[in-house]
Amino acid sequence: MTVLETLEAYPLDEEAGKRAKERWDSIAKPLGSLGEFEDIIVKIAKIQHTENVHLENRRVIVMCADNGVVCEGVSQSESSVTALCADEIAAGRSNVNVIADRMGADVLAVDIGVAAHTKALDRKIAAGTKNIAAGAAMTQDEAERAIMTGIGLVREAKAQGVSIIVTGEMGIGNTTTSAAITAVLLGVPPREVTGRGAGLDDVRLAHKIEVIERAIAVNRPDKSSALDVLTKLGGFDIAGMAGLFIGGAECGVPVVIDGAISAAAALVAERLVPGCKNYMLASHVSAEPVGKMLLGELGLKPTITAEMRLGEGTGGLMLLPLLDCALSVYNCAHRFDEIALERYRPL
Repeated sequence: MTVLETLEAYPLDEEAGKRAKERWDSIAKPLGSLGEFEDIIVKIAKIQHTENVHLENRRVIVMCADNGVVCEGVSQSESSVTALCADEIAAGRSNVNVIADRMGADVLAVDIGVAAHTKALDRKIAAGTKNIAAGAAMTQDEAERAIMTGIGLVREAKAQGVSIIVTGEMGIGNTTTSAAITAVLLGVPPREVTGRGAGLDDVRLAHKIEVIERAIAVNRPDKSSALDVLTKLGGFDIAGMAGLFIGGAECGVPVVIDGAISAAAALVAERLVPGCKNYMLASHVSAEPVGKMLLGELGLKPTITAEMRLGEGTGGLMLLPLLDCALSVYNCAHRFDEIALERYRPL
């Protein structure tokens, strides 16, 4: 038995969820009129074990790693861009930092497997993964260490009072690894889940699909084992994010899914530790073709549909102001008993 097999999801507090639903129904408005936002707040109440939902301390954790498959020409950029972008995130100058500043969130850039030295938090498992088109991306031990790294970061965040975590990633080539993982776990042809990434033309997209097909044929991953699929076809960034989702379930912290790569990690986490999805919030559906399929498999509905595909956790952050608006009504709006108005009743 591995360490991962001993992990379990933290029990949800159904009673806290009922109290949160009662609070919503006490507000002077038609029942359920804030739609899915009411459901999300109730879900967070169950996770946090209190109807007094709080999202003051927010953190984006950006897993940065290189992918050996880039040598196959599957991306528009070279691997050196990963380290450059990781340094920019660590320095507070990237896209995710700008949005996080506005949202009152801190950003933690984590070097979990960048080939070069970076200024991000050093949790490096190895200097990038191997080329999946020629063999396994990593060893099983490396995969488990990467997952445990993500879990450890959530444990640290919980101890520091962080109330919600947004997942992010930075790794050239990771739309290839995430598509490969998804094709196997969902049992669909690679062409149905492979997108253009940062902007491939038709010829290079066809080549990317062929590389993924070759990777699956060479590695013959066991579809029934998410750990085997991750080990053979994944990346350290995806493994680390899977650990974030598992850590959220273990520690009772809601974790936000960003885009397609984050969603692939979320599916890996759910397959490894069933029940993790109950602690996940789906921020948006990615423009990548795999995004909708992954969230559908997890049974999660995205709050935002805006054709985003930037990554880094940017889409996940955009969920936060919407939750803030919902919480402002949940906590501050007038209630039926305060204005002597008869409550709405279910018909």
